[in-house]
Amino acid sequence: MLTGISITLSDDDRRRPEAITADRNAPQKHVWRARIVLLSGDGAGTNAIMAATGTAKTTVWRWQERYMAEGLDGLLRDKTRPPGKAPVPDERAAKVVEMTLKPPPHEATHWTARAMAKATGLAVSTVQGIWKSHGLAPHRWRSFKLSNDPAFAGKLHAIVGLYVAPPAHAVVLSFDEKSQIQALDRTQPGLPIKKGRGATMTHDCKRHGTTTLFAALNVLTGEVFGRNMQRHRHQGFIRFLNALERDIPVGKVIHVIIDNYAAHKHAKIREWLARHPRWTFHFTPTSSSWLNAVEGFFAKLTRRRLRHGVFRSVTELQAAINRFIAEHNEQPKPFVWRADPNAIIAARSRGFQALESMQ
Repeated sequence: MLTGISITLSDDDRRRPEAITADRNAPQKHVWRARIVLLSGDGAGTNAIMAATGTAKTTVWRWQERYMAEGLDGLLRDKTRPPGKAPVPDERAAKVVEMTLKPPPHEATHWTARAMAKATGLAVSTVQGIWKSHGLAPHRWRSFKLSNDPAFAGKLHAIVGLYVAPPAHAVVLSFDEKSQIQALDRTQPGLPIKKGRGATMTHDCKRHGTTTLFAALNVLTGEVFGRNMQRHRHQGFIRFLNALERDIPVGKVIHVIIDNYAAHKHAKIREWLARHPRWTFHFTPTSSSWLNAVEGFFAKLTRRRLRHGVFRSVTELQAAINRFIAEHNEQPKPFVWRADPNAIIAARSRGFQALESMQ
């Protein structure tokens, strides 16, 4: 023990360090520090304490001194140490942030950590730390599109009203086409998934043609009525409408939420609507396909069946789509709209304000 260090423990003094050494959930560093104190109180020498705790001589001396100066609480607290490298001055960090918010002077669309480190003379890790602390990620982009439809608010409220409170004795359908679905075959068979490796698929493919899926989602039940067509034209749309007209019970009023594709407003379509007065089309605002509920089903179809599918013909592709729709309709779930239309309108207004401020 160092000169001037004398540790004498009463029964009360022993109670806390003994509790720490007996606690199986206590951090190990606290356990061996408490053992150093207990052994020192028993009169054990430095070498004996080193052997019993597996620590170095200087470590034993350090925690003996700490206990003499601060008591047991000093053993449970680590003293702060100065950083090995001085922190980046606020001025230099602000300069990095300022440069990041502007396009780089070289031929690139955005800053990389290495490019910024070279331009500022900082380490790459330092640049990354500054970006993280300021919430900056120059490599990430988000796409957006604000609707310029002057009747945006009115159309939004009308469609959301159909989702939230559909009229009595009415059928609300969300309709759209998923066009140009390709029947893609792979040039070589892929390997199946196994432990430590995902499934594989060749990057190139064989194209066997395309199909277009006409689909209508019943908002009240969640069922999907779909039909594959060769072309994406108004003639196919009329055939699809005729099929729906036959299947929907007589006496039901039909409201259709639909986008602004030209085929949906064709003269032949208007004539068809005139002959079928129980049908009413509600057109979504321009650039607002997210408002059409059937888009969620299309996303599910693409993600679960089409993106990684292998189809050797258009017929095989159409059969797979039909099976997917049939499985979906076995346990359909009603569509539930949760977004506040007023919040959507406010967000759109903020978007236009942000665009105007940049001009």
